[in-house]
Amino acid sequence: MAQLEPGLKTEDLTINMGPQHPSTHGVLRIQMVTDGEIVKKVTPYIGYLHRCFEKHSENVDYMGVMPYVDRLDYVASMNNDMTYAMAVEKLGGYQVPERAQYIRVIMAELNRIASHLLALGTYGLDVGAFTPFMWCFRDREKVLDIFEQVCGARLLYNYMFIGGVSHDLTPSMIEDIKEFCDYFEPKIDDLNQLLSYNQIFVERTANVGVIPLDVAISYGLTGPNLRGSGKKWDLRKNMPYSLYDRFDFDVPVGRGERGTVGDCWDRYMVRVREMGESLKIVRQAVAALPPGEIRAKLRLIKPPAGEIYFRTDNPRGELGFYIVSDGTPKPYRVKCKSPCFTSISILSEISPGCMVADLVAIIGSIDVVMGEVDR
Repeated sequence: MAQLEPGLKTEDLTINMGPQHPSTHGVLRIQMVTDGEIVKKVTPYIGYLHRCFEKHSENVDYMGVMPYVDRLDYVASMNNDMTYAMAVEKLGGYQVPERAQYIRVIMAELNRIASHLLALGTYGLDVGAFTPFMWCFRDREKVLDIFEQVCGARLLYNYMFIGGVSHDLTPSMIEDIKEFCDYFEPKIDDLNQLLSYNQIFVERTANVGVIPLDVAISYGLTGPNLRGSGKKWDLRKNMPYSLYDRFDFDVPVGRGERGTVGDCWDRYMVRVREMGESLKIVRQAVAALPPGEIRAKLRLIKPPAGEIYFRTDNPRGELGFYIVSDGTPKPYRVKCKSPCFTSISILSEISPGCMVADLVAIIGSIDVVMGEVDR
């Protein structure tokens, strides 16, 4: 209790935000202790979307795990599939045809754009901007149209197979991808004019939810949340996997242009700029796409006994799979390292002292998907 004046006392109020709430970005419960409009303590409660992914994986064959992987970060299923497929390929020593590797990169970067568009559009909605939400989803639909042509699905793709991909790209699909790149590049500038540099949006996000670099590292943040704090770390550049060492692109980082390095605006802006870099990669990959097979000829996926840990840079950070093989067609263990889990954990650190409305902006800026947190 705080003593204000003789005879007048106040006490803290405990409020639940979620588990079903328009500002929680998934089935998440946030328990706040508030003093008026000021947040004193934040405790996230997870587990509402738990699906036993890791236990399921022990009871199906290696390829049978793939549909479950799709449903982790269900906004970036292509990237999830690519990570798991490459982990099994490294464990089993399987060689992937070069054309399939190029197609994987194209699909992964298109999915990064689609994922960021959802994150940015809903973030604008969180702070009261409706039009950017409609614009972002309009453009995201064009990426999903391409995915639907390629594999028949718009959300959960099951497209990456161990040893390659399930369907080839036709000339018309390649033309559609090129047309999308030409169409979407100027739309990034439109988004900046409408939202990124909008004075109201800047006031709501600059100097809010600041994550200093040492705190980001100590909590294990990765991806745009780490880069937003000023660290130029991207596995595609620092520890290249697949064919990423063949492409020319930059790694955007937070620079404190509108406030403090590591604030909500910096994390938002890193995602905006990453979309432009993904367009660069897609264009280069399409231009260099070689002819050939799209899948290795594997009769039975049965890696030798052993273990592997493999990670990639997903739209929300570094996704890793630790797989243990006992030499049978089923994995003995599959463990998933979730970037969203570490992002959720930092809320308790950076939220005290902010206002309730700012907490909404902070949650949106770390961009979590609860399917990956709970697994």
